Amino acid sequence: MENKTELIEQIRSDINGWLETYFSGKGTYEKKIFEAMAYSLNANGKRIRPLLCLLGTYMFSGDYRKAIPVAGAIEMIHTYSLIHDDLPAMDNDDLRRGKPTNHKVFGEAIAILAGDGLLNEAMNCMFRFCCEYNRLKNLNACRLISEAAGADGMIGGQVIDMLSENVEIPVEQLYAMHRKKTGALIKASILSGAVMGGAGEADLKNLAEYGEKLGLAFQIKDDILDVTGDTETLGKMAKSDIENRKTTFITEYGLEKCIEMAEKLTQECMDCLRRIDKDTSHLEQITMYLLTRNK
Repeated sequence: MENKTELIEQIRSDINGWLETYFSGKGTYEKKIFEAMAYSLNANGKRIRPLLCLLGTYMFSGDYRKAIPVAGAIEMIHTYSLIHDDLPAMDNDDLRRGKPTNHKVFGEAIAILAGDGLLNEAMNCMFRFCCEYNRLKNLNACRLISEAAGADGMIGGQVIDMLSENVEIPVEQLYAMHRKKTGALIKASILSGAVMGGAGEADLKNLAEYGEKLGLAFQIKDDILDVTGDTETLGKMAKSDIENRKTTFITEYGLEKCIEMAEKLTQECMDCLRRIDKDTSHLEQITMYLLTRNK
């Protein structure tokens, strides 16, 4: 697995394999909830967050396989947030990852419970991991993920997002919203992996800066794609932010400036990685992919 792409694709394959079998055969009378959870979890996601986690572990320990349940938990948390974000009470979207959204297939009540179930199952995965590998660094890694998913992280960001619809918000509020809603879990993904791998304080400081900048670049790129992409390629409704009259980086800065900002942030991410005395080439490849992606 010396080749960068080969390693990344092997990790992605391992994550997908773990996720695809996780809910297999579960449930009797309540089987529908496991079907709904698996439907969204295995709907062809990019797996960026679990990849960041496992590449962080690999970079400092030379292995990643033990940490797959934690990476899987991160993807469960991310997927739960997408299910809830798509609900009629929030963004009311019909398409996600190229498939009808969860509530369109299973109904709103089951979709809410599927999101709840994925968030709780993520915590179960992390608890079991910490019990099996009872070390303080593993507890700290899982704590970072749990905090990122909470009211001062993703949930708080979603609240700001909902309160910001149909109103013009100050730029500081825009940054705060996406630092929590999008950036918190991205930052926690790379940090938790590095912590499990045994990274020192100096490297964690650089990776914290990397995670913050990467999360911001990711969101700006999403805003760019919302206006330049098409629904079929994106796998979700294009121009939805415009239709929902949301303040975005595009409405604030314009398309050309946003392209420049994404490129600058990507270069700053690279600078953070180059301060780490490890092989960061895999993370560099992921970072460049996120800048050049079309969905």
